[in-house]
Amino acid sequence: MRKLFTLALLAVASAGVHAQKTKVAIGLSGWTGFAPLTLAKEAGIFKKNGLDVTLRKIPQKDRHLAIASGDVQCAATTVETWIVWNANGVATTQIFQLDKSYGADGMVVKGNIAKIADLKGKTIAASAPGTAPYFTMAWMLKKNGLSPKDVKVVNLEPQAAANAIIAGTADLDAAMTYEPYLSAVRAKPEAGKIIATTLDYPMVMDTFGCTPKFLGDNPKAAKALADSYFEALEMIQREPKKSFEIMGADVKQSGEQFEASQKYLRWQDRAANQKFFAGEHAAFSKEAAALLLEAGIIRQVPDLTKLADTRFLK
Repeated sequence: MRKLFTLALLAVASAGVHAQKTKVAIGLSGWTGFAPLTLAKEAGIFKKNGLDVTLRKIPQKDRHLAIASGDVQCAATTVETWIVWNANGVATTQIFQLDKSYGADGMVVKGNIAKIADLKGKTIAASAPGTAPYFTMAWMLKKNGLSPKDVKVVNLEPQAAANAIIAGTADLDAAMTYEPYLSAVRAKPEAGKIIATTLDYPMVMDTFGCTPKFLGDNPKAAKALADSYFEALEMIQREPKKSFEIMGADVKQSGEQFEASQKYLRWQDRAANQKFFAGEHAAFSKEAAALLLEAGIIRQVPDLTKLADTRFLK
C-alpha cells in the first residue's frame, strides 16, 4: 500500500513538472502580419508546445521600453526597428521572420498630390521616429529625392493617420499607415488615394525577437516559439476560414475582412525563413542602418552581426 501511495505521489509530482509551462510576454500590435501569433495563442498551439504566452498590444514607439523594463521578453516588429533598439541600448535578437509586406504598408495622400516629390513642404502624418511607418516614409522620400527634413511630420499612429485622411483633416496632406487600416482608405477613394505601397518599395519585413537573456535562459522555449509560429501558418493553410475568423476577431474584423487584408502580405514559413536569413536579412540591415544614420534616427550603427540567431529555425 505504501509503495502504491509513493508511486502515486511521484506520478502527481511528475505531472506537475510536465504541466509547468514557460511564461513569456510578447509585445506586438494589431498589424495583420503579426496575427498568426494571436492564432497560435487562441488555438492552443503555444500551450501545446509548453508555453504560457501573454500577448500585449503596445505601440511600436513604446515596445522597446516594455522590453527594457522587463514587462515583455519578446516582441514582433520590423527588421530596421531592431537596429534602432540595439543602437539605443535595448539588446534584442531576432529569431524568426514573420512576414513580408506586398502592398500592406503605404502612403496615402489627398487628391491634389500627384507624386511623392510634390510633398516637399507638405505635412505627413506618421508614427514617431524609430517606428516602421516613419522609416517607410523616410525610405519613400529618399527614393524620390527628399528627406524627412523636407516635410513637416505630425506624429499619429497608423489607425489615427488613416482616419485623419478619411476625415479630410484640413492641415494634413499625406499619412503613413498599414493593414488593416490601409484598406479603410481603399474603401474611400473620394477621401484620399494610395500613392505608394510596399509593392512599389519592397522594404517592410517583420521579425520576431527576444532579449539575449531570455534566449540564453530558455533555448527550448525560443525553439517552441518559432515552431508554434510555423504551426500556426500550417493551420491557416489547413483551416483558413476558422483561422481568419480567430485572427480577424482580434482586430474587430470579420473573417472575410481579415482574409481580404492579409492578401497584401506574405507570412514566411520555415523554408522562407532559412532563405531570408541566409543573406537578405544582413544586406537589408546594412542598407537600413545607413538610412537610419542619415535620417538622424540613430547616432551609431550597432554590431549588425549580432542582430539575429538562426539556431531556432531548424
